[in-house]
Amino acid sequence: MRSDPAPSAHEGTVSTETSTKTESELDLSIKALETLILSRLDDDKAQDIVHIDLTDKSSVADSLIVASGRSHRHVGALADHIIRALKESGFGKARVEGLPHCDWVLIDAGDVVVHLFRPEVRSFYNIEKIWAVDAPHRLASN
Repeated sequence: MRSDPAPSAHEGTVSTETSTKTESELDLSIKALETLILSRLDDDKAQDIVHIDLTDKSSVADSLIVASGRSHRHVGALADHIIRALKESGFGKARVEGLPHCDWVLIDAGDVVVHLFRPEVRSFYNIEKIWAVDAPHRLASN
């Protein structure tokens, strides 16, 4: 297991770049990371792709992407292709959990966190509801 902590949402992407980026450079880097992941998922025929902007909602990440694969094998392939694309595009090595079983794979790319599910597992956990702006439990607490 790795003992080094994951970077926070505002430390920059997981890369070899220095942390002396301006805010606009950081925003462009996050957008490039999101675009890369979303286009890779689209190219690989991921299903029900959802992008959730977490800016000013969480210190964990600035963006959350959730998608489904048709089977264990499809989820594993989606994860593998994203990890390779991140590395090849200079975003560094992302942290990954759940790859051996491929029911739910989490890819932590620093500012963007990706959740890949098989459809049954995704409907069980319903992770999008947790981050929904208009979720009933959030409205009741305001």
